Amino acid sequence: MSVNFIPLSVPNLQGNELNYVTEAITKEWVSTAGSYVVAFEENMAKYLNVSTAVACQSGTAGLHVALRLCDVKAGEAVIVPTLTFIAAVNPVKYLGAEPIFMDCDDSLCLDVEKLSCFCEQECQFDGNILTDKQTGRRIKAIVVVHVFGNLANMEHLMQVAEKYHLKVVEDATEALGSYYTSGTYCRRYAGTIGDFGVYSFNGNKIITTGGGGMIVARRQEDIAQAKHLTQQAKADEVRFEHDEIGYNYRMTNLQAALGVAQLEKLEDFILHKKQNYEYYQKAVNDIRGLRILGFEPEIRPNYWFYSLQIDADFPMDREEVMAYFQENKIQTRPIWGLIHEQKPYLGSRIYQIEKATWYWERILNIPCSSNLSKEDAERVVKVLAEVAKRKKDFYKMAKMDDCQLVQKEK
Repeated sequence: MSVNFIPLSVPNLQGNELNYVTEAITKEWVSTAGSYVVAFEENMAKYLNVSTAVACQSGTAGLHVALRLCDVKAGEAVIVPTLTFIAAVNPVKYLGAEPIFMDCDDSLCLDVEKLSCFCEQECQFDGNILTDKQTGRRIKAIVVVHVFGNLANMEHLMQVAEKYHLKVVEDATEALGSYYTSGTYCRRYAGTIGDFGVYSFNGNKIITTGGGGMIVARRQEDIAQAKHLTQQAKADEVRFEHDEIGYNYRMTNLQAALGVAQLEKLEDFILHKKQNYEYYQKAVNDIRGLRILGFEPEIRPNYWFYSLQIDADFPMDREEVMAYFQENKIQTRPIWGLIHEQKPYLGSRIYQIEKATWYWERILNIPCSSNLSKEDAERVVKVLAEVAKRKKDFYKMAKMDDCQLVQKEK
């Protein structure tokens, strides 16, 4: 009997998407002007409890604009995590600056303790400017990524940033809907704590516009400037006068129509993903050598991705488990290759990279779509149990063959 293919993470388009996109097409507002762009920005700002949001072409575009508004210049440095998708780091290079790669902690987010030690021990601070003693570069900003819907330790990170006069860009592209439930930032959403926050609506994100992003900022003048830059920096839209170099980064009305519909379902998606996460955690953690990574206790995560940790005492390594899933028509993915080891970043400044390497060797992401059925989740767990049993049986057979061979030689 053939079995269905279970993808890793796909869109859930069961709401008003078709109605809103059809309306946009009917009214012939399909490009970067239209009511849905405005509505999506307003609805996102309301959801996040911020004053304004600016829709843009992608999360990467949003990060580029945010770093430019942090006044990052060529020859300067920006602190970034090595355990992330490369789009969080590339915009540093767009501006001619250089990344300084930091390790992760057990949340998979940037290790703020090491960040603090780096600033204290490896840098010089004159009361205004932080300089890397090894390279002589001025450090202007930090990009912190909230990995897989978890939240970095923003309370400590913001203290470090304030102490050393560093701008903070939150890459919340994976964490829309995650927020703190206690502490200084209780009820504050991922992306709304630093100087800038950026979200992504790529096809695999918790809500999607096919491609697209959103920028929020602490200061109203920064968000106004972000909107200006994403629309080619038009000083006079009628006469096509431009006062600086801008970008063609505006979201289309068709994309925004999808976004408005998707945002209406966001909390439903989070609830469904939470239920599947809890099922996975309970079932998988009963299999020796496997566990589903948890989320930080003081947050309400969006449960975007489920991270399977494969320990050394499990009978297969990550590559073998991934191959077995593929044989069973289940899509999985390893965590990203560490960015400081990627070809464009070889030789970049790094600082005490340890845990990122450890997790890179052991983490496999398993199906997590917001429309993943209970039956499909059960099949994922069943295949994992089969992996464990299959390899154990192989070891038993190999051991028996060795014993028979010894007896025969005697």
